[in-house]
Amino acid sequence: MAEQIAGSSTHFSERIIRFLERVEHRIARTDVEKEAVFRMRYDAYIRNALIEERDDRQLHDLEYDHSPNSFITTTYIDGQLAGTTRVNIGADPGAKLPCLGVFPDQIMPYLKAGKTVIELTRTAAQLEFAGIYPELPYITLRPAFLAAEHFDADFAIATARAEHLAFFHRVFRFSSMCEPRDYPGVTTKIVCMGSDFRAGKNAVANRFPFFRSTPEERAMLFGLEGAAPARAPSLLIA
Repeated sequence: MAEQIAGSSTHFSERIIRFLERVEHRIARTDVEKEAVFRMRYDAYIRNALIEERDDRQLHDLEYDHSPNSFITTTYIDGQLAGTTRVNIGADPGAKLPCLGVFPDQIMPYLKAGKTVIELTRTAAQLEFAGIYPELPYITLRPAFLAAEHFDADFAIATARAEHLAFFHRVFRFSSMCEPRDYPGVTTKIVCMGSDFRAGKNAVANRFPFFRSTPEERAMLFGLEGAAPARAPSLLIA
């Protein structure tokens, strides 16, 4: 993979580009793959005291994990599951995006204007990998950047704890869109942050060349058609 990423880079980026030789991104499609992700999410959220304990020890969002506009991305290091990020894509007011349950005033104007919005949520990592590889947050979020490029997103957003805003601003040029708000199912307030993806993607890729990819790599992950998935009718947003 590293040989596919061209351009100058800092020492940090060069290290991550070399690290990509050991990395494989996949989409969780089978029940076994998804359950492994749900368990990893649960362990990460419990570890950070973000959710209450559950008997099944899984963190699973029935609506947003299985909708046609959802991709559960996974990152493997040396063949072992290390991290995950979920990507949801919407292009009209009926889109099923997790952010619409809490931040509709911030996101709905883009959807009503026909803009393509990509949202990344449920980022998690295996504890044993997180403690060894400082590159893991960047590598785990790389598929979200690839998805935004593949689906030609107008706007990219994330909903996360406020303390993560500095990271997302530094890496993706995200800015806070409003004050943190209560969020269903988690024990802390969540902030909605985002950026104009089209305007900023080149700057991000120039600073962090490991986010670059080929059309072939993106098609292998997300399909041959670089267009948003078929629009689904609006459902109740939990």
